[in-house]
Amino acid sequence: MKFIKYFFLLFLVILIAGGIYIYPKYQRGLVVAKALDQNNIAYTFLNMDEFFPHKEVKASANPHIFPRGKSIPLPMEFSIPERVFNTEAYLDSTGTQGLMILQNDSLVFENYHNGQEEGTRHISWSVAKSFISAMFGIAIEEGHIKSIEQKVEEYLPELKGSGYEGVRIKDVLQMSTGVEFNEDYADPNSDINRWFQAFALGDSQDEFAATLVNERPPGTQNHYVSINTHVLGMILVKATGKSLTEYLEEKIWKKIGMEHNAFWVSDNKDMEMALGGLNATLRDYAKLGQLFLHEGNWKGEQIVPKAWVKASLTPDAPHLMPNNSEGAEPNFGYGYQWWIPNGTEGEFMAIGVFHQLIYINPTTKTVIVKTSANPNFLDASSIYSDEMISVELFRKIAHGLVNNKKLKSNPIF
Repeated sequence: MKFIKYFFLLFLVILIAGGIYIYPKYQRGLVVAKALDQNNIAYTFLNMDEFFPHKEVKASANPHIFPRGKSIPLPMEFSIPERVFNTEAYLDSTGTQGLMILQNDSLVFENYHNGQEEGTRHISWSVAKSFISAMFGIAIEEGHIKSIEQKVEEYLPELKGSGYEGVRIKDVLQMSTGVEFNEDYADPNSDINRWFQAFALGDSQDEFAATLVNERPPGTQNHYVSINTHVLGMILVKATGKSLTEYLEEKIWKKIGMEHNAFWVSDNKDMEMALGGLNATLRDYAKLGQLFLHEGNWKGEQIVPKAWVKASLTPDAPHLMPNNSEGAEPNFGYGYQWWIPNGTEGEFMAIGVFHQLIYINPTTKTVIVKTSANPNFLDASSIYSDEMISVELFRKIAHGLVNNKKLKSNPIF
């Protein structure tokens, strides 16, 4: 009888302890699921700090304020071969919350909608990947990382036995690891949704990365795997001895005069969501575009190595070119965590889900930033889910600016 009594007491203790551990996760899962319901994302994307642990990135003590150029109107319409779009209707249909245009280093358009304001920090999603790329180039220049020809496990022995063992860092940067992964956001059972469910519950992203396996030789296919960027984040943390938040603040945020604090959402192991968890204002996203427009130089100081910027924006293998059967997107090529639209003007972009966009056109000297909570993004049949349509709008804006002879170049850069 004593044995039975103690057994049930032990069982009760285990049950209570399990409940204490599981119930908060269950509650957190419900809160996050509600926050990311399509009806709520316009609010959620502006208030991610309410739903996730996060780490602050401090603003610069000497913020750069973009000089004001002559304000411009947006074109009334723009077109693709099959269709003409009303610009205002298009921006509304893609859930635009912020839109900013820089021309010749001056601010010529800035507008906010759907809850976003000048000082509101918006989730970047995969735009954060391009910040990771910039940080990686700096870490190499500083000697923390020897070469992108090194294998992942030279920095992360904990990934031996995973799909990342034997993979060059360069292939991770170029989304060409050969790792098996389903990035379909509309599929509730996809790998990306399986990862996010674990992240939402606070689980370790490092441990998740170690579960992935390889399905084809690295360096042969541009297959978009967001966890690749998390692996880059792991390498940065290991090599620099600093968190992503600390390194970003020190090497980029304060150096290029970011006006506002940012924050990076993190898991319960204090690791940032490297692949898309950075939250910042529209103006500060624009500064990354301006930095790369000027080949990594900011007012005379080389922040990101010029050679790294060039390499980042140069697809250097057939599977990385636009319109390639082994590419991730038919209209885009890929560099080091940057997208390269098919075209002849040297354009490049940072792109995040639900239409977070930084567009840079070095030929016209234009930077355009768009933050959004696109209600049509998960509907693959909707034309409003296609980022290439936004590219056509941005091109019309950029070409119109170049044709405006009254716009002068600002000499501060």
